[in-house]
Amino acid sequence: MNPSNEMLKEIVKKKYSEIAEQSPEMNASSCCGAGGCSTQVYNIMSDDYDSLEGYHPDADLKLGCGLPTQYAKIKKGDTVVDLGSGAGNDCFVARHETGETGKVIGIDFTETMIKKARQNAENRGFNNVEFRYGDIEDMPLSDQMADVVVSNCVMNLVPDKSKAFSEVYRILKSGGHFSISDIVLNGELPEKIQNAAEMYAGCVSGAIQKNEYLDIVKKIGFKNIVVQSEKSIIIPDDILSSYLNEDELKIYNENKNIIQSLTLYAERPKACSGNCCC
Repeated sequence: MNPSNEMLKEIVKKKYSEIAEQSPEMNASSCCGAGGCSTQVYNIMSDDYDSLEGYHPDADLKLGCGLPTQYAKIKKGDTVVDLGSGAGNDCFVARHETGETGKVIGIDFTETMIKKARQNAENRGFNNVEFRYGDIEDMPLSDQMADVVVSNCVMNLVPDKSKAFSEVYRILKSGGHFSISDIVLNGELPEKIQNAAEMYAGCVSGAIQKNEYLDIVKKIGFKNIVVQSEKSIIIPDDILSSYLNEDELKIYNENKNIIQSLTLYAERPKACSGNCCC
């Protein structure tokens, strides 16, 4: 029996409460901090933030799968919302871009993460960065309040992705846009991985097909949809072997590019005014 949406949320909430207390090194060598660590590679998912202005290493839990803030076209004075803000990493990079005149709001539904992020902001004296406890499917934000929405390897954890993207559309201003890094699939995952709670929390078994993901964004009403970046995610054998036997592992590795990360850009269309043509 497939778990309900509420059960999936509880799995993620419990796991990410644990992840908040783990070392970044442990998170980086596993799948978004979930499952066993790999001895084969370092940084299975996460990209390198070191070259980005505003980056604070101690706020980086190594849970991302892209660099959405690098592509987000944030301008001075913008209001930016980060979905699944964790310890504040992308919020702090966004703050550098939006400057003192802008505002950054992080949303997370793990209380431990919110506490950690607030402490990180307090330690740095960042008065224009705030963190709110909330569900991405029902955000504690007013309509059309954000210029830019960013998110890093979080939407795949949300059971109802259509509802989540509808919320993104709702909170964006007319003409606003998002840049979201996420995990998608190009092919079918083995059933044992699909049904593994650890792999769901690890940003893998909750991922949907790339075409389905893009279709959701289109159906919500977003325009100018662009894949800004993409790469294959290779899960090492020493993690996969916890779920697959030798024969299953061999079959999987014949098409190991099934799992991909992408960074997706899209805009909420500008509202018509007067006699403008939509």
